[in-house]
Amino acid sequence: MIRPLILLLTGLLVALPASATMSQPPAVADAPPGPPPSGWVHTQINEDTTPTRFSVVRDHGEGVIQARSEAGASSLVHTLSAPVPASAQLRWRWKVSNAVPGSDMAHKATDDYAARVYVFFDLSRDKLSLVDRIKIDAARTLWGAELPTAALCYVWGTKNAIGSIGPNPYTDRVRMIVLERGNARSGQWVMEQRDLAADFKAAFGEDAPPVTGIALGADTDNTGAEVEARFADIRFEAPAQ
Repeated sequence: MIRPLILLLTGLLVALPASATMSQPPAVADAPPGPPPSGWVHTQINEDTTPTRFSVVRDHGEGVIQARSEAGASSLVHTLSAPVPASAQLRWRWKVSNAVPGSDMAHKATDDYAARVYVFFDLSRDKLSLVDRIKIDAARTLWGAELPTAALCYVWGTKNAIGSIGPNPYTDRVRMIVLERGNARSGQWVMEQRDLAADFKAAFGEDAPPVTGIALGADTDNTGAEVEARFADIRFEAPAQ
């Protein structure tokens, strides 16, 4: 099954003063239960796939984004109002009901994850191969949007070791980074903080361009599993001084 967002993804690093105000994903902590607030857009590329269901739920009195996947896949996307320099840190919390059995970045048939956080970058076209330029131009024409040319995908996996980095089995324009693995911490909130510039360098071997968007997901369309993921406190921050 072709992945959501993977179809879409067929500079110098800018220093960020600590006092700078960055564009942020829409907050949900005070949002009422129900659909995600304006600014979060449900994206389902393959209409033959059961969509992941996204909603705001209360967790210990706080609004969080919930993603429920039952042999399905789709994503919740936010396009930033202004690009964020890649020198920023990205922080969030996530929690999963269970890891997806067989989750493995090496194969298309096992490209399912209990939780995903995508970070989109606008890599200059002149850094892309001719084949990649043709693919991204075709995708932008088809979907009628300024689609990202590169992405990091942070995942809660199963088979791959924590810290593993590799290309997505559908496209090398997306690089996977395994942050959590298995069920040792399922059912509990886990805080993550990532140095986006360092991660991009490790994944792509070059300096990171600005960040243009973010997406959340939980997908089980390949393995037929069921999972619930929750996301909270998603925020870009200035690098530590």
